[in-house]
Amino acid sequence: MASFRIHPARRAALRSACCAALGLSLSLASLAAGPTASAKGGGKAPAYSYFVTGTAYFAAGNLTPLRPLPDTLPTAVKPLVLMGGGPDVDSAYRWMIDKAGIRPGSGGRFVVIRTTGTDAYDPYLLYSDASNATNTAAVDGFVGGAFLGLTAAETLIIPSLAAANDAFVNKVLSTANAVWIAGGDQSTYLNNWKGSALQTTLQGLIARGVPIGGTSAGANVLGEFIYSAQTGSVTSAQALSNPFNKYMSFDPQPFSASSFLAPSGGDHIPALSNTFVDPHFDERDRMGRLVSFMSRSIASSAGFGCAGGVLAAANARGIGLGVETALLIQGDGSASLPFTGQRVTNISTTTDSAVYFVAAQTSPALCQSGKPLTVQNMRVKKLADSSSQFNLSNWQTLSGSTSDYDVSANAGVLTSSKPGGGFY
Repeated sequence: MASFRIHPARRAALRSACCAALGLSLSLASLAAGPTASAKGGGKAPAYSYFVTGTAYFAAGNLTPLRPLPDTLPTAVKPLVLMGGGPDVDSAYRWMIDKAGIRPGSGGRFVVIRTTGTDAYDPYLLYSDASNATNTAAVDGFVGGAFLGLTAAETLIIPSLAAANDAFVNKVLSTANAVWIAGGDQSTYLNNWKGSALQTTLQGLIARGVPIGGTSAGANVLGEFIYSAQTGSVTSAQALSNPFNKYMSFDPQPFSASSFLAPSGGDHIPALSNTFVDPHFDERDRMGRLVSFMSRSIASSAGFGCAGGVLAAANARGIGLGVETALLIQGDGSASLPFTGQRVTNISTTTDSAVYFVAAQTSPALCQSGKPLTVQNMRVKKLADSSSQFNLSNWQTLSGSTSDYDVSANAGVLTSSKPGGGFY
């Protein structure tokens, strides 16, 4: 590269492209790490890939660390990051490193998990610029983790249920100091990871207060209710015209069953209880489909609500995330430590980079298969600055301000009380 700066429009592409040309990553690809209970064919373990940039704490397939692992102490209560896709928000990863308790000299491991892709996140997380600097603050387009105390950025590509049950995969993940779920296809995360040892490992990390986050599909699967996209993606127009159309697939199904990170007997991300997370929100015009998702979760009663729903209308929630947007969440839900969220973006963003907190106020008046949706006055609170804070415990602005308006669907047509009638 001729310049250390990466234009914001290229950040997301970089994370989905191989960084071999930069010569930044030490690849430790693992195929058969030994037999597992779920392996097929000759008793061999499933294929996975393991990559490291920086200090190698593990050799692929070997459960015994090569050297003592960094042991950091999280400095926040259940820190969580939801990112809306598109250009990565550099400061959100720095926040995770800080909340993990990683400091200069402490060491720390940031582990990325995904079902497909490359190790492109690793150099972005560890280095401060394109020359692999580790002793200076990061330029725009890099996180600069090494400068902050990070000693390793690692990627696990986990493409199957068998790989998600692999002992080495779970050893690497369970000892991470911060964890990131990359973008991709949420259906592959649910199909390959739900019900696996990896799911249990993630739940344990969250319970211990290890910072976790995800972008795009990786953010989608962190909500208690998940749009699973098992039959392809749905548009707002399709969802509004028939909220039971073939593309409206959810996890859990039914809604009363155990979700990916909210298993029966305990919700490990209580800040996202009863909540759908929808990324790429304004860029892909997803307000209508989030309204439809939320409507589907509202229980049927006295001719109102949706068949299969389980929530009272007042409890149905959704978070829409604009591109190049990150929501930083922490807290335990108590009166003294409510779940609080703060929006951050890059200095070079060219969009609103907003977070949309959506809450139902009434049950759908018409929510039936084959018929357009009618639901009134879903309240939207738009958070578009980085100085305000939102209270996810009571769904109210904690400090600063939000832009508030209502959206309604009448026979499948979305309307808004916002001046000018806009949805975003």
